[in-house]
Amino acid sequence: MSTPAERYAESRRRSAEAKTQLGMFKAQQAFDLDEFQLEACRHLEAGKAVLVAAPTGAGKTIVGEFAVHLALAQGKKAFYTTPIKALSNQKFQELRQEYGAERVGLLTGDTSINSEADVVVMTTEVLRNMLYQDSATLAELGFVVMDEVHYLADRFRGAVWEEVIIHLPESVQLAALSATVSNAEEFGAWLDTVRGETAVVVSEHRPVPLWQHMMVDYQLHDLFVSTEQEDHAATNTLVNPELQRLAHYAQAPVSRRSGGHRGRGRGRRDQRRDYGRSNHRSGSAEVSRLSGSPRGAPRLSRPRMIRALDRDGLLPCIAFIFSRAGCEAAVEQCLHHGLQLTSRGEAAEIASRVEEMGWELPAEDLSVLGFDSFREALINGIAAHHAGMLPPFKELVENLYAEGLLKVVFATETLALGINMPARTVVLEKLDKFDGESHQDITPGEYTQLTGRAGRRGIDVEGHAVVVWQPGMDPRQVAGLASKRTYPLNSSFSPSYNMAVNLTAQFGRRRARTILESSFAQFQADRGVVGMARDVAKRESSLRGYQESMACHLGDFQEYFQLRRAVNEQQKDQAKSRNRQRRREVIRVLASLEPGDVIEVGGRRRLGHCLVVHTAPEHDPRPGVITEDGRLRNISVEDFSQPPEVTASIRLPRKPQVKVPKIRRDLASSMRSALRERTPPRKNAPQPGFGYENDDAGEQSLENLESALRKHPCHSCSDRENHARWAERWWKLHRETEQLKASIDRKTGSIAKTFDRVCGVLFDLGHLQAAEAEHVPQAAPLPEEFHAEEFLVTERGQRLRRIYGERDLFTELLMERGVLAQLSAEELAAFSTLLVYQAKREDEGAMPQMPTKKLTQAVRTALEVHTELETLEKRHHLEPTDAPELGLSLPMYYWASGASLRAALEESPLAAGDFVRWAKQCIDVLDQLSAVPTASAKFANRCQEAVDLIARGVVSYSSVAYQSVEEDQ
Repeated sequence: MSTPAERYAESRRRSAEAKTQLGMFKAQQAFDLDEFQLEACRHLEAGKAVLVAAPTGAGKTIVGEFAVHLALAQGKKAFYTTPIKALSNQKFQELRQEYGAERVGLLTGDTSINSEADVVVMTTEVLRNMLYQDSATLAELGFVVMDEVHYLADRFRGAVWEEVIIHLPESVQLAALSATVSNAEEFGAWLDTVRGETAVVVSEHRPVPLWQHMMVDYQLHDLFVSTEQEDHAATNTLVNPELQRLAHYAQAPVSRRSGGHRGRGRGRRDQRRDYGRSNHRSGSAEVSRLSGSPRGAPRLSRPRMIRALDRDGLLPCIAFIFSRAGCEAAVEQCLHHGLQLTSRGEAAEIASRVEEMGWELPAEDLSVLGFDSFREALINGIAAHHAGMLPPFKELVENLYAEGLLKVVFATETLALGINMPARTVVLEKLDKFDGESHQDITPGEYTQLTGRAGRRGIDVEGHAVVVWQPGMDPRQVAGLASKRTYPLNSSFSPSYNMAVNLTAQFGRRRARTILESSFAQFQADRGVVGMARDVAKRESSLRGYQESMACHLGDFQEYFQLRRAVNEQQKDQAKSRNRQRRREVIRVLASLEPGDVIEVGGRRRLGHCLVVHTAPEHDPRPGVITEDGRLRNISVEDFSQPPEVTASIRLPRKPQVKVPKIRRDLASSMRSALRERTPPRKNAPQPGFGYENDDAGEQSLENLESALRKHPCHSCSDRENHARWAERWWKLHRETEQLKASIDRKTGSIAKTFDRVCGVLFDLGHLQAAEAEHVPQAAPLPEEFHAEEFLVTERGQRLRRIYGERDLFTELLMERGVLAQLSAEELAAFSTLLVYQAKREDEGAMPQMPTKKLTQAVRTALEVHTELETLEKRHHLEPTDAPELGLSLPMYYWASGASLRAALEESPLAAGDFVRWAKQCIDVLDQLSAVPTASAKFANRCQEAVDLIARGVVSYSSVAYQSVEEDQ
C-alpha cells in the first residue's frame, strides 16, 4: 500500500502529464492506453524516433496517430505511409473523420486528394518518389509514420522502405510500426545509425488472448495441454495427447485400426464452452472420415466446418485458403448446401447495400463480374476476399464484415497485410502454399501473422486459431508453428537503375556509395561479418597450433604433406577417369544389345543370366530382360562393374508377349537350353572393349610425384603418420577458413559493389558518363581506373530518374528507340502492359497475334531490346530484368478500343479484378511517361489519351475507401 507522500507524488505526476500533448491526446481517446503505447508516445514527445513492434491487433497504430497529433500541435506536416492502397484508403477515412476533410489528404499514385494538406496519407512509393524529386510538398514536414514497416522484407517492393528511411531529412521524426519481429533490436540499432536516437518499444502481449485448436472430423480439440491463457504457446509446448493419439492412429495400417477410442477434446470445458455438444464418433470413424483411401483425402465440407464453429459460438471467422480459386470454390460449396448465417434483418440490410453498389457499376459488366452469385453469398453472410475480385466488391466485403453483417470470409493470405478485418476465429485449412513453383510449408512468422487476426479488441474476450486436420498432419508440426514466434526482419534492399541515377544526380557517385553502405541490408551483412571475422580469428589460432603439432625435425612437413595430397589427388583422378571410361563402355554395350541376346548380370542385383527382350536408346540404356526364373526386369548401367558380354543368342518371336507369365517361362527355358548348348552369339554382337585408354602424361606425372615423395626427408620419419594426422586437420581447417574469408569479402561492401555493377550497365548504355569524359570515349566500357571516380547523369539518365518500376531501364530504352512515340493511343494502352504486367504461371501462353502492324513491330522490338539488356546485365553479373509478358496486351487493346469487359476478357484467363488492378498500373506508368522531362508534348498528350481510354467503366469506378494493389496466389 502506497504512503500518502507517494500518492501525492503520483498525483502531481499525473497532473503534469495531463498538460502535455500526450495528456491531451489521452483525454481524447475512448479507452485507456496500454503501457507500451504510452512509452512509445513519450519517446515521440521527447523528440526521438521510435520503432514499435507489437502483435496484430495490439493497437500500435495509436502511436502513429499520436505522431499526427504532435505534428498538428507543432504546426508541422505529417505523412502517414502504408504498403498498400487499401490500407492508405482506410487510414485516410479514419483521419478525415478525426481531423476534418480540409486537413487530411490522400496520395496513392492514381489518386490525389488534397495533397498539400497538413496530414497526407500515402503509399510508401509515393513518398520515395517525392524525396527523389525534392517535392515542395516536403516543406514543413515534421513526422513520418511508416505503418507495417516489416514490409521492407518484401522481395519485390521492400527496398522502397529503406530508401525512404535513408533519404528523409534529419529534422523529420520517424514512427515505425511493425509486427512482432525477433530482431527488433537489430532493426532499431540500424535506425539509430541513420535516423539518430531511436527508441525501440517491443510488446508481445496480445490484448485479446489467443487459443490454439485443431479440428478433427469437424470437432474442436485444444492443441496444447494448458490451463494458462495465450502465453502457453511460448512456455508450454505439451501437445494434447488426444490429438497425438488421433494422428498416430491415422498413420497405422488399416488392419491394425480398431474402434473404441473416442476423439473427444477434453481441454478447458470447465472454463469455457463445451466443444462436444454433438455426438462424437469413435476414433476409427474420425480418422477414416478424414484420411480416406491412400488415393486421396475426401473433400473438406466447408458448410459442416462453419456449422461446427457456429455451434460453438466462434463466428465471425476468416478462413485462409492460399488460392483464389479455392476461395471462390468454398463460397460456392456453402451456397450449394444452403448455408445461411444471417438473420432476416441482416439479409435485408446487406441486400440494400449490394443493390446500391450495383447501381454504381456499368450494367453491361455485372454479369461478367458474377454479380448475382456475389450478391447471394453476401445475403447469406458469406464472402470471398482476394486480389482477383473487383475493388468495389472487396470494399463492400470489408465494410459489411467490419459491421458484423458477414459471418464468414474465405480469404487469401494478403488479408493479413494490414487491412482492418479482425475476426473472432481464424481457420487455416492447410499449412503449405504454392509459391509459383512448388508447395512450401508456411513459416512460424506467417502462421503468427495469419492467426493474429483472431480476437477483436473490445468485442471478444478471447480469439481462436483453428487448423483443420488433414491426413498425414502431425499435431507437433502445428504446435511448432504456434509456439515459435520468430519473425526475423531481413532486408531485401538492392540498388535499382532508377535509384542509381537519382542518387548520382543528387549526391554524386562517391557519396551515393556511402549512402548505400548505410542501408539495413549492409548493416545486417556487416553484423554477420563481425561474427564471421571472430570465427576466422579462432580458426587461425587453431591452425597455428596444428602447424606446431605437425612440425618434423627432418624437414618441412607441410611441403611433404602437399606432395602426399598431390599423389592422392592424382590417383583419385585416374580412378575417376577409368570409371568414366568403364561407364561409357557399359552404355555402349547396353545400347547395342538386341532381342535374343543373352548376357550375365552380376553386380549388386546378381540376376544371373538374362535374355534381352527390349532394346533401349543410347542416352538412357535400360533394356528389358527376362531372368532364368522367368521374371521381367529392366537393367541399367549401375548393374555392371564391367561391360557385359553376349554369351549366347536365341531367336525370338517378332513381338513376344512378355507380360504373359507362361510366355516368359517358355523364353527362360529356351535361354537355359541355349546356355547348355552354348549357342554361339549372333554375328556383330557387342563385345567389351579391349582395355581402356591410357593417359601416359597422367601416369608419368603420378610416377614423378611418387618419386619426389619417397625422396623427401620427412618420408623416413618414424613419427610420419602422427604428423600426417595433424597435417590433415590443418588442411581441412585451412580450406574452411579460406572459404569463410571469401564469404566475408563477398559481404563486405556488397551493396556498394552491386551499385558499381548497376552503374556499369548505365555507363555502357549512356545514362551515366565519367566526369572526366575527355579521358574516356563515351562508347567504351567502364574502365577499372574509374571505379572510384565521379559520374555525371546524361539526358537519358535524367529521363530514367522519373521512371519507377520493376522494368524502369527497359522502359527508358524503349523510349530512346522511339518505339512508344509511333503508337496510337489504343496501341500505346496495349503496349503499356509490357512495362508492368507479370503473369501467374497458369496465365502464361503463346505469343498472341497482335491486332495492328505497328503494335506487332513494337512488340518485336521490345523483345529484342530486352534480349540485349539481359546480355549486358549478365556481363555485369546482375540479375536480369524481368522479360516483358504479353498476356494482357490484347485484352487491354480491346478495352481501350471501347469493347465491353466481357468482350475484352473473352479469350483471356484474367479475372475481372486482376484486369482492373493491372489497368490501374498501366495508367500509373502512362502518367509517368507523360511527365518525363524530355518527352514531347505530342507524346505526353498521347499518353494522357491512352489513360482516358483505359480509365472508363469498372476501371474508373474509384471509391476512395478502397483501391488495392496486393498480390496473391
